[in-house]
Amino acid sequence: MTRENGIMRPLEGITVVSLEHAIAAPFATRQLADLGARVIKVERPGKGDFARGYDERVNGLASHFVWTNRSKESVALDLKSEQGQEALRRLVARADVLVQNLAPGAVGRMGFDYDTLAKEHPGLICCDISGFGQDGPDRDRKAYDLLIQAESGFLSITGTQDQVVKAGCSIADIAAGMYAYTNILAAIIERGKTGKGRRIDVSMLEAMAEWMGFPLYYAYEGASQPPRSGAFHATIYPYGPFPTSDGEVMFGIQNEREWASFCQTVLNRPELAEDPRFSPNSARSANREELAAILAETLDHMTSDDLVRALDEARIANAKVNDMAGLWHHGQLQARDRWREVQTQAGVIAALLPPGQNDARMDPIPSPGEHTDAILAEIGLKAEA
Repeated sequence: MTRENGIMRPLEGITVVSLEHAIAAPFATRQLADLGARVIKVERPGKGDFARGYDERVNGLASHFVWTNRSKESVALDLKSEQGQEALRRLVARADVLVQNLAPGAVGRMGFDYDTLAKEHPGLICCDISGFGQDGPDRDRKAYDLLIQAESGFLSITGTQDQVVKAGCSIADIAAGMYAYTNILAAIIERGKTGKGRRIDVSMLEAMAEWMGFPLYYAYEGASQPPRSGAFHATIYPYGPFPTSDGEVMFGIQNEREWASFCQTVLNRPELAEDPRFSPNSARSANREELAAILAETLDHMTSDDLVRALDEARIANAKVNDMAGLWHHGQLQARDRWREVQTQAGVIAALLPPGQNDARMDPIPSPGEHTDAILAEIGLKAEA
């Protein structure tokens, strides 16, 4: 385990080589780096990972890139050249894990597929991340985050009755990155028992299909799927943003106990708790327009602060509808000391500790090819080659 200022981290001694770009693979490997793994990011000579050029929002650096690439080393290799491929072979020979999200078949054409590598390195864990998987009729289709949101049915349940809406973050990339990360951790544990590596094949479509489990089963055996309902829950009501006299408050009622408490304490209409139009939840959801009009009779005359106080008294979960400025300054994140500083080529930036970790590695974000000379020297090569 990595020892830094007395801190011990669980993945010290694990070396990850990653042929990565965009979000899914870099997000997976950054989390391995958070736990102390050495992550060597292989980039194209010159500008490197194309995600470096998505925008210039963080002191001239790309917002996606600074999020997913701290604590890594960057080596620039031309993998179309024999010298670049030889350098990669030497790196892989020292690695525990090889991650790649190049186009399907690309690593195989270079001889870096699992079947080829496992013959010489039986303990190697190879994780392939792609849009649709490494086989099947859709293998070679291009796949970006929004396209997979569409393909997986996510867009069909997200938005309003009139228009589908994408997720505001790269949800398909994040899903694939998380399954790559957790499968790699499981494979490391398995290798500790058997001594053998494993091939992991993660597709963005399959990751999103898993996350679509609720609407998928809701539409079981040809039943209608959940309707698009904006920021409201599709099948639970009341659950969503409700207007007040000076704004709106998000709250959700999960069960009949909470519904009775809401009727008593917030609406001051306890008789509604037993009204067959609104109990149980399936009835409330089916009659939501009628119930919304009843709620508005009370909520429209309450301030947001008054409603929050009443909801708290009724023990009903509620939330502010924060924007990004609100998240940057969220009091709970500050109170729990979740912010750290990370070095970049453009100066120090703030970064959140990963969930569940208080001692994660938070090392600099590399510039393109920053560690090329040092890494090539380790494997007996010169950068000039």
